[in-house]
Amino acid sequence: MNDTLRTVFSGRMLVALLMGFSSGLPLLLTGSVLQAWMTQEGVDLGTIGLFALVGLPYTLKFLWAPFVDRYTPPLLGRRRGWLLAIQLALMASISALGWTHPAQSPLVVAVAAWLVTFFSSSQDIVIDAYRREALADRELGLGSSLYVNGYRVGMLLASGGGLIMADFIPFSAVYQIMAATMLAGVLTTLFAPEPEVAEGQPVTLREAVIHPFLDYFRRRHAVLILLFILLYKVGDTMASHMSTPFYLDIGFSKTEIGAVVKLFGFWATIAGSVLGGILMLRTGIYRALWMFGILQALSTAGFALLARIGYSLPMLAGVVAFENLTAGMGTAAFVAFMASLTNRRFTATQYALLSSLMGIPRVIVAAPTGFMAEAMGWFLFFVFCALVAIPGLLLLTRFRDWLSEEVRDAG
Repeated sequence: MNDTLRTVFSGRMLVALLMGFSSGLPLLLTGSVLQAWMTQEGVDLGTIGLFALVGLPYTLKFLWAPFVDRYTPPLLGRRRGWLLAIQLALMASISALGWTHPAQSPLVVAVAAWLVTFFSSSQDIVIDAYRREALADRELGLGSSLYVNGYRVGMLLASGGGLIMADFIPFSAVYQIMAATMLAGVLTTLFAPEPEVAEGQPVTLREAVIHPFLDYFRRRHAVLILLFILLYKVGDTMASHMSTPFYLDIGFSKTEIGAVVKLFGFWATIAGSVLGGILMLRTGIYRALWMFGILQALSTAGFALLARIGYSLPMLAGVVAFENLTAGMGTAAFVAFMASLTNRRFTATQYALLSSLMGIPRVIVAAPTGFMAEAMGWFLFFVFCALVAIPGLLLLTRFRDWLSEEVRDAG
């Protein structure tokens, strides 16, 4: 227990939390906050919709991740050197976005927003690599959970805080404040220790591009691991994507949904991430993936139960709290699992590839869920989402004998 407490309150975990905050803050500054600004300025909906394309760097970041593994800046080392340069560029691009004029020059706004997403996704590359290299294997679960929590707090500050401030000050001032808030990430980078450099890191760009792929596909069950990454949270993702239309359809008001989701959902997710991280310290990643995967499936089945019961605020609160709690636990284990698979020589490139793959279900698999719900009805749809968890859990049985060994050998 003493070792667990020392780990929980260590400087390494504080760095993981603060770096998560730095990663989450920029995300919605090119999403909901920018959309609100453009709407206020009278930009047409078609143009606002097209601005979703500025988020492409988040899904394509693996293309330039090899540069981060190959080259080392002259100051602060391979990870902190890149991180400081990128964070300063990110602050400048957020500030520049704040000085644009959405109604007069939407193209200029698009370029500035694209720069924000480019430097934000580049920051994610380096922070993911730093977390893998700075934490011991047994600490990855807790470190990942604190990173996720910091990320959510950063998103909440940018979206909720930004929109509230915009009622009292111009959006241009909001963006300057958010740019200044990124100083928290800069200070974290300056005071955090540089991880040890793994032997055998790439010495040419060709090695940095090719060797991470060769290294990954040489391992046992490489293809099954990719399939598991696609399947583990697919049912949870499908159910969550249709949750708001479901709540409205069975009679809850937007105010009731917003109050319950914000009050119970946000804090349950935070609690789930922390609880999941602490449990992983004691059980290991393999057992945690099993336990949290089963709990995720049960929480998805809770939606089906709500569909049978119908309008009930206590039941809504229970379903939302349980679903968000288990989602937080599952995400913490999932992120830790992906980090554990990366080789410390190519951390940035391999993690960028795996995290890009993780995002596929959110975009592709969730797309037809509306048609499925219409055809099946809410009850059967959520039962289906719960059962979809089974293939991913069955794949876990193939990893039982090698996961602990794989985690040790990855470094």
